[in-house]
Amino acid sequence: MTKSFIFSLLFAMAGMTLFAGGYQVRLQGNKSTGMGLTGTALNLGSSSIFYNPGALSLMKDKMDFSVGASGIISRITFEKSGSDYQAETENPMSTPLYVYGAGKISEKWTVGLGVYTPFGSSAKWADDWAGKLLIQNIALKAIFVQPTVAYKINDKLGIGAGFVYAHGTVTLEKGLNYGPDAGVKLEGTSSNMGFNVGVFYTPCEKIAVGVNYRSKVLAEVKGGDATFTVPQIVQLKGIVTENKFDATLPMAGNLDVGVSYQASEKLLVSLEVNWVMWSSYDTLNFVFEEKGDLLNSSNPRLYKDSFIPRVGFEYILNDMVTLRAGGYYDPSPTDESYFTPETVSLNTLAFTLGLSINPTEKLSIDLSYLQLAGLKAEKTYLPDSFGGTYKSAAYIPGIGVSYHF
Repeated sequence: MTKSFIFSLLFAMAGMTLFAGGYQVRLQGNKSTGMGLTGTALNLGSSSIFYNPGALSLMKDKMDFSVGASGIISRITFEKSGSDYQAETENPMSTPLYVYGAGKISEKWTVGLGVYTPFGSSAKWADDWAGKLLIQNIALKAIFVQPTVAYKINDKLGIGAGFVYAHGTVTLEKGLNYGPDAGVKLEGTSSNMGFNVGVFYTPCEKIAVGVNYRSKVLAEVKGGDATFTVPQIVQLKGIVTENKFDATLPMAGNLDVGVSYQASEKLLVSLEVNWVMWSSYDTLNFVFEEKGDLLNSSNPRLYKDSFIPRVGFEYILNDMVTLRAGGYYDPSPTDESYFTPETVSLNTLAFTLGLSINPTEKLSIDLSYLQLAGLKAEKTYLPDSFGGTYKSAAYIPGIGVSYHF
């Protein structure tokens, strides 16, 4: 088995970073999504479990429940440098979801529980595309369960914290350079723990300030299945067709700082910056149970931290209808020398729209729409000298229901 194949396999496995950091899903509340995915300085009821547990302490109602989902319709296009070759993904729809519930147990204390999917995506390239030795299909999913408690220090200041249990799954397929049907399928699961803490402060009636930190969570894959499909003559050279692997993949931490301003009785403005700590994704180490011709390897990725500025607006049209809009810029954290088609993370512009319909005082139907445009750029994967021009787009409608009393 050649050194080129070893690099190809390991970097294909690194495509699991869509699960860990190449693509973060912040679609954890349709009201927030409509406002440019801001939320740190907003009092969102039970969905503050994700965006800022500190705001939960100043929740306006005794009980609040929220459930919703989004549909990610995405595509990535690739153009081979110096030729007319083009390829495009055939991605299935991804459906991140959330469920929140929170209630006041006293004047000072509020408790809640959230179940949400902050990491995950999918990508499907054609079996015969030019980069099939790097990736063909990848499907990733992470589910976080977060019990949360919040304490109101006074009428202006609240703090909150949540324990996070994370469970994830990954399936990855790629071609091998041993014939048209040769390939490998990698499957694994992981679970680990983290936390989410926040502070929410309203210095005056019109202004709110929020700070939220969501910790890094290490997704430890132990005993993952690696299944190789290769000709018999290749197996005789020592390739183990049924193997196991271990790997540790960091899901990056976030520090979010935001401020909101009630500009008028009807208009609310939200500004926010997210510091996403991608630099924790520096190197991936892989250990195979049956070595064969595979070597344990250290795989540099060299991601860098990114800062995402966001802006959102909310306008109360009347007692039944609330309108929202927003936007943000998400710079790519990837290293120029290790850009792979598993983690096509480009500098991205986004705009959002939102609408809430309140058929009753206690019930809200929340609609959102997010559109992403990954800016066209030429990228290279040096280990295989694989390069070309990438661009991406995603269209994400969402719907949720909120109920409070």
